[in-house]
Amino acid sequence: AAEPWPENAALYQQLKEEQILLSDNASSLAVQAFLQMCNLPIRVICRANAEYMSPSGKVPFIHVGNQVVSELGPIVQFVKAKGHSLSDGLDEVQKAEMKAYMELVNNMLLTAELYLQWCDDVTVEEITHPRYGSPYPWPLNRILSYQKQWEVKRKMKAIGWAGKTLEQVLEDVDQCCHALSQRLGTQPYFFNKQPTELDALVFGHLFTILTTQLITDELSEKVKNYSNLTAFCRRIEQQYFEGHEKDSSTVAARSSKTSL
Repeated sequence: AAEPWPENAALYQQLKEEQILLSDNASSLAVQAFLQMCNLPIRVICRANAEYMSPSGKVPFIHVGNQVVSELGPIVQFVKAKGHSLSDGLDEVQKAEMKAYMELVNNMLLTAELYLQWCDDVTVEEITHPRYGSPYPWPLNRILSYQKQWEVKRKMKAIGWAGKTLEQVLEDVDQCCHALSQRLGTQPYFFNKQPTELDALVFGHLFTILTTQLITDELSEKVKNYSNLTAFCRRIEQQYFEGHEKDSSTVAARSSKTSL
């Protein structure tokens, strides 16, 4: 039996308007979508130091009862242990396929977002450094930004992305979107009529890419090339966010087209 979900459950992320970056915003939205799909209410709390409060150093994280859990994968497992699951209806083959597509999204879309934020020089100077360091005084704002940039660049080197050009990264995004578009087809969700964790993850990343103002529109244009993916984002936004609590809604993000 499902355990009761506490009313004061909270999700923590960085400051929405002036601080949060594309990749963290996408990850936070994916978790919000997952919890909405499970019909588990959550209050979104924005904190300048959310990244440092998180047990894994990554956002978002949820605070439920006396438990603190960060990132979508562990949150899905935590929620499942409480008796709530979106993928119980899938057979073993479908579950394996779902995991493979989730890996694809994390390896391609999330990595592309990080690359754009921290490895594209124009984006770094004009958007990433000012936003990431915005809550802190000089020189701490620059020190923390450079520290984060060094971490991300080290990761890019480890996975073989350091030598890629922006064009190659955008091509990877296009290939990922093509694979997702083919899998979705004309279905409302990736596995027929009921959403799974994959739907929440894809929505988080694609919706954020579509509604985030960057230096150019090249990234969002890759998603817009696939009409079934943009329709999928609209469908989930309407079903799970519009008309819900405003602090957990993404409608505001869409109307203001927030920058990174």
